[in-house]
Parts: sequence; C-alpha cells; structure tokens
Amino acid sequence: MTGDAAPGAGSGPFILCLDGPAYEAAMDGLVVWVHDLLLPVYAREITTNAPWCPRWWEHHEAVALLYGLWMSWQEHTAAAAGMSGPALWHRDFLHPCMAALRDPSGTFAGCRRGSHRATSPPPADPYPG
Repeated sequence: MTGDAAPGAGSGPFILCLDGPAYEAAMDGLVVWVHDLLLPVYAREITTNAPWCPRWWEHHEAVALLYGLWMSWQEHTAAAAGMSGPALWHRDFLHPCMAALRDPSGTFAGCRRGSHRATSPPPADPYPG
C-alpha cells in the first residue's frame, strides 16, 4: 500500500493505496463510522448465513468495501445529493456491500460465531511477461 495524501472526511485516495499516517487517519474515520453508525443500525444478528468478523479491519477486502460504502454514504447524505440521495445509497451501495460482506461464502466466511480467522490469499503463478 502506497500513497501520501491523508484523506479528509469524504475525500482522498482509495484507502488501500495509502500507508503510514494517511492510512491510519483514514482508518480512524472509518472505524468511527462503522462502529457508531453502520453496525448499530444495519448489521443485524450474526448467523451462519450472515457472518461478521469482530476484527473486520484485519480483512483487506472488508476495509476496501466498507471504505467505499462510507465514501458513498458521505456523498449521498450531503445536501447536494438531494432528497433521494439516502434512498439511492441504501439501494445501490448499502445492500450490495452488506450482502457481499456477510455472504456465507464471502469475506467473513471463516469468521464464525463472532470469532476471527485470518485468511491467506490463494496461490498465484508468476506472470511470465
């Protein structure tokens, strides 16, 4: 992960392109949003059909998806988004993202019953080019 610009609320490069203080600043904002808004309002109960990892920040895929969700939430809840902004956010961003994260074979598939299991990427042969 590389980058040099620390994002402000709702701005800046994609979180997985950041490192050091910029990454930490982006994560600080994301953690507040996930813990104070997303989980209390939208997370629902953990089941085998809807897993959630209490250490979600250790899953790069989850960080990427949740960061995108947070950025779109900021955009679609701003006054410039108009009256239908929040409805569009729910339909176009929240539901697909939460379905991907909480799918039984998705991001948190190995994290059952509220426990964390570290994952490894699949092997990949070297590119011949």
